[in-house]
Amino acid sequence: MALEIVLITGMSGSGKSLALHALEDAGYYCVDNLPPELLLPFAQLEHQQHANRVALAMDVRSATALPLVPAQLEQLRKSGVKIQSLFLEASTDTLVRRFSETRRRHPLSKEELQDGRQALVQSIRLERELLADLREQSLVIDTSTLRNADLLAYVKKIMAVPPGRLTLVFQSFAFKRGVPLDADYVFDVRMLPNPHYDPQLRPLTGRDAPVMGFLLRQPEVGLMQADIQQFIARWLAPLAHNHRSYVNVAIGCTGGQHRSVYLVEQLAEYFSAEWSTLKRHRELD
Repeated sequence: MALEIVLITGMSGSGKSLALHALEDAGYYCVDNLPPELLLPFAQLEHQQHANRVALAMDVRSATALPLVPAQLEQLRKSGVKIQSLFLEASTDTLVRRFSETRRRHPLSKEELQDGRQALVQSIRLERELLADLREQSLVIDTSTLRNADLLAYVKKIMAVPPGRLTLVFQSFAFKRGVPLDADYVFDVRMLPNPHYDPQLRPLTGRDAPVMGFLLRQPEVGLMQADIQQFIARWLAPLAHNHRSYVNVAIGCTGGQHRSVYLVEQLAEYFSAEWSTLKRHRELD
């Protein structure tokens, strides 16, 4: 079997260690904080030892060598290694809160400034800049609102998708809780008829038959679904040709319970006939 490498990068405090644990549970041989200079020799060694599933975590502590990684990944792909890149992200406020709760020092914090919020925000901003190229080539997972168990489950779900083909990730969300940081495309469906105003439909979700029936009867919903399908279908082939492994499509409504959930379910079903698809309902999960 060809060697498969899952590379985990991302913001400090975003949950990289948890993601690595999920892969270890799934049977991957895991190495944390591998220096980028050792990526190619390590891959060669694992291939010689007939290992086939390896997960590696890299972070900003290797900042000076991180620019080497994109070219190294491309070299490994050309040699037949299957590469999957995951980038864990979270909002600045979430990262600041997590560092405050754990009382850990940010890897980029200067000794004399390590305790101030302003210094921490500056370190997070610098980290985003240093990791921008790796983020661009990865599936981004926004962990801002994810519990540990949800992140573990989601990473395992991603790993169940066969590597080497484009995967569509559809997720619903509520605008009142912010736009997901991991979205490649965002569609606003708040102008559609809202089941929330029907007392019988309000406690249900877009996965329940009464809500689905209500939305199915609204012409605007059908038009919106068709427009989104047409847009995505038009650009899937160019995206796949550009070596994209994942495309994250976020559908947002006011509460993330009815309209966005319904459309995510419909879109995932529609595209699953030809493409690998994953579903997430941020506010329901």
